[in-house]
Amino acid sequence: MSPPVSSQSVVVVGGGPAGLTAAFEAARSGIRPLVLEAGERVGGIARTEVHRGYRFDIGGHRFYTQVPEVDALWQETLGAEFRRTQRLSRIFYNQQFYQYPLDVWETLRNLGPVQSSAAILSFTHARIRRNSQEESFEDWVINRFGRRLYDTFFKTYTEKVWGIPCHEIRAEWAAQRIKDLSFGSAVRQALLPHRHSGPKSLIREFQYPRLGPGMMWEKLQDRITALGGTVRTREEVLEVHHDGRRVTHVVARPRNDPAHEVHADQFISTMALDDLIARLRPGPPPEVVHAAASLRYRDFILVGLVVRRTGLFADNWLYIHSPNVRVGRIQNFGNWSADLVPVPGTSSIGMEYFCTRGDDTWNLPDEDLVQLASRELEQLGLARAAEVDWGAVIRQPKAYPVYDTTYRRHLTTLRTWLQNLTNFQTIGRNGQHRYNNQDHSMLTGLAAVHRILGEPTDPWEVNTERSYYEEQRVPRNAT
Repeated sequence: MSPPVSSQSVVVVGGGPAGLTAAFEAARSGIRPLVLEAGERVGGIARTEVHRGYRFDIGGHRFYTQVPEVDALWQETLGAEFRRTQRLSRIFYNQQFYQYPLDVWETLRNLGPVQSSAAILSFTHARIRRNSQEESFEDWVINRFGRRLYDTFFKTYTEKVWGIPCHEIRAEWAAQRIKDLSFGSAVRQALLPHRHSGPKSLIREFQYPRLGPGMMWEKLQDRITALGGTVRTREEVLEVHHDGRRVTHVVARPRNDPAHEVHADQFISTMALDDLIARLRPGPPPEVVHAAASLRYRDFILVGLVVRRTGLFADNWLYIHSPNVRVGRIQNFGNWSADLVPVPGTSSIGMEYFCTRGDDTWNLPDEDLVQLASRELEQLGLARAAEVDWGAVIRQPKAYPVYDTTYRRHLTTLRTWLQNLTNFQTIGRNGQHRYNNQDHSMLTGLAAVHRILGEPTDPWEVNTERSYYEEQRVPRNAT
């Protein structure tokens, strides 16, 4: 069935989950979408990179949602290409594996009697002397686990990820990502398993595309094209022109071709907010420029290693809490989908390094990163460096928006000013500076298009918890 015909057109900046979902929703609603993606392929951080036939997932993307319209879109797009995958993701600390979320008896047994007693006393003290302010990630975790377990299982890994002390990370990040998780709830689950089913935010099984998450976005690109939309990769938006009330056009430059103007009725951007503000013409007021420049991001390097052995570990990924290695998380791609690993008898391992552009890790040459990852894989006792056949390095800038002590204030300044542009919306992880899952990013894309269609939706009001809970709907035909 053909979509209804509309005279409107929309330019979507960015071809990740949010941008492609917006473009597809526009196309099937009769609005002509044009997606401009600067990268080689669609998918953003959810793309799949391919090296010598091995497929690497940038960060690990579970396809799980309780949002019906998101799940329907996934099923319509991939269907039988999904695989049911059992989730196993453990903490690797001091050469031992710990279930995540923490299993009480396993944790106490692995820690030994002295450390276990100290952990229980620390937890009891935290419950008695609870910090009512709870401003930082550190406050949030200590309130629920006690300082001893915080120091052991949360501090090192979290500071690897974000590159700042835990007391500078806002508590709302913890509340969003590890909702309902505490040592007390783990104890209740251990003692009364039938009455307490455990943290709602952690699921045991998920769907995964047979050839990696990029398969979803490449198929969605095809669906957009089939509906009359256009998706251009390797075309970067250099300038966003406006008259103070509306965006009039963008200036885009295809790879190896001259820049040109692109006009449309509506504009949707997934661009990182600091990049967006820098590309506005004319530039916004100084306080808006300052707010954008003050937002912080964490960058990411994946070192993919092909190892001449199987059975290294059973997990989809491991959280590495040891301060003695730089690696923060390790994926085992064959445990996501066997089809990611084309050569029998080998393992494809993703060594993930959280860093900041310009720091020592980011600036390491690719060959040095492969050597570092190989050494650390051996140092952790998971495989010998001599078993590594070859490696590939993938750098991902602005992978994670940082929730530091000032981001909320700066984000309010940016959001307030951008609302003056009545035909312009920002969506997605970096378009809203929110650390969210791909289904939440998709919801912001849906909300943006529904707003163009005249519905009272606002991408900024999409409930981030809806990625896990059925607490809010994005109204399709609200009255």
